[in-house]
Amino acid sequence: MTLTMNDVDRFEASRPRLEAIAYRLLGSASEAEDAVQETFLRWQAADVAHIEVPEAWLTKVLTNLCLNQLTSARARRETYVGQWLPEPLLAGDPMLGPADSVEQRESVSYAVLALLERLSPNERAVYVLREAFDYPHREIAEMLDITEAASQQILHRAKKHVADGKARTEIDEAAARRVVEEFLAAATSGRTEPLVRLLTQDAVSIGDGGGKVPARTRAFEGAVAVAKFMRGLFKPGKAKRALVGGSPEVYATTANGDPAVVAVVDGRVVGVMCLEVTDEGIAAVRSQANPDKLARATAQWAAADHGEPLLRAF
Repeated sequence: MTLTMNDVDRFEASRPRLEAIAYRLLGSASEAEDAVQETFLRWQAADVAHIEVPEAWLTKVLTNLCLNQLTSARARRETYVGQWLPEPLLAGDPMLGPADSVEQRESVSYAVLALLERLSPNERAVYVLREAFDYPHREIAEMLDITEAASQQILHRAKKHVADGKARTEIDEAAARRVVEEFLAAATSGRTEPLVRLLTQDAVSIGDGGGKVPARTRAFEGAVAVAKFMRGLFKPGKAKRALVGGSPEVYATTANGDPAVVAVVDGRVVGVMCLEVTDEGIAAVRSQANPDKLARATAQWAAADHGEPLLRAF
């Protein structure tokens, strides 16, 4: 079918929402873009004049494409080198989607995206569509070809899995910067005690290098272990500079709504460290260093002025 300009415009009006849904479902910005593009091809091939509610039709097609992708992604992640973490989205990235409610902000946090990996594809889809985009169960049931009662039951199970994680504390941009500043000051102090005081007793540190950047295959567990690792990570060394191509400039920002440390070398983002903050302290440090998952962050970083770095590492 040949699309009219009006048909194309209708799709483009839905693109930001579709990308935000796909990112939450897949945890990958590049895969989300591919899923949305495939949805456009399906739209192009459809008899759009007879589609009564384009938004619902597009969402159903996209969701089912993502469900298929999640099934194959699970198999790929079984052979993934080291820990797998989502692709981080820096502050201002339109793919973050709506952030008006607590549920919407929570659904795109790095902590929740990591927890969503525990869910089945259907559980993940119901959770995202309901919690982040407020679709009624009736519409979700139609998209997934299940009953409305089944959708409600699936959401109940999914929320229970996600609630098993720690209760995340919401903080504004200024508070997020203070958290990062305190974290960096402690991590570069040369001592473990200041950092231990910022961490929860059962804090964890997880890194994703994708087999391209050295990263521990198992998480560091416990405040002392995490603090020792961070002290070593921020300790200067020629090997570290050689690995990333120079001495990184380190900035404070937010990623996926969480306080984040961003390391940049010659305009290229080489690492994003997301801090999960709870009432008891920093409960998790999740570091993305896989260059394949930092291309979008680099592009976003180049599009804005970030002022002077907090420090130059290594």
